[in-house]
Amino acid sequence: MTDLAADLRETFVQLADTLVDDFDLVEFLDELAFRCVELLGVHSAGLVLADPRGSLTLVAASDEQTRLLELFQLRNSEGPCLDCHRDAEPRICPDLVRARGRWPKFAQETENAGFRSVYALPMRLREEVIGALSLFGTRPASLDDEGLRLGQALADAATIGILHHRLLRRQEDITAQLQTALNSRVIIEQAKGVLAERLRVSVSDAFGVLRAYARSNNRKILAVAKGIIDHTVKIPR
Repeated sequence: MTDLAADLRETFVQLADTLVDDFDLVEFLDELAFRCVELLGVHSAGLVLADPRGSLTLVAASDEQTRLLELFQLRNSEGPCLDCHRDAEPRICPDLVRARGRWPKFAQETENAGFRSVYALPMRLREEVIGALSLFGTRPASLDDEGLRLGQALADAATIGILHHRLLRRQEDITAQLQTALNSRVIIEQAKGVLAERLRVSVSDAFGVLRAYARSNNRKILAVAKGIIDHTVKIPR
């Protein structure tokens, strides 16, 4: 089995495994974002999920720059992930220059950040759309048709896993689940800031250090983030 085939197999197994007792939505979606970058060859990825009223919340991003771009879309009510979620259809933008008329603020902000292409894929199962996956490239046409199909397959697998998890835990309110995810994200962002200052690195690099430490010590990212904030976890310089 080739390395790529093995990576794909491992990724889809992970995306299907949402029935474990310690399932963590934020860590699950962080893993999806990083896997998209690794498998699709894009520069970065971000994810938004919808609450029962249809309002979108940022829940994962592979780096700080992409996190800020996703928040920019939500705050300005403009961008491919919003259109993708609303229409339940992919938004394919192989060259951001051509998107200046459709999303003027977003296109300018994204180009200023060094990106040249963006693809938004719906997290959808039949008629239910729970969010959108955004993929950013630093060059035009960074994804071909095969890459888009694989990206959609990853989004679909994650969607099925999340919906299955929700179905089996019907008593859990979706809004509470999203709020918990948002609270977890706040803690992780705080830990990234603390770690960035402590190690004198960028926020993006701090997240890489945080994630690597959690993996190497077989711990949840959230648990490590809490430890960094309360000074019970010491990551060496």
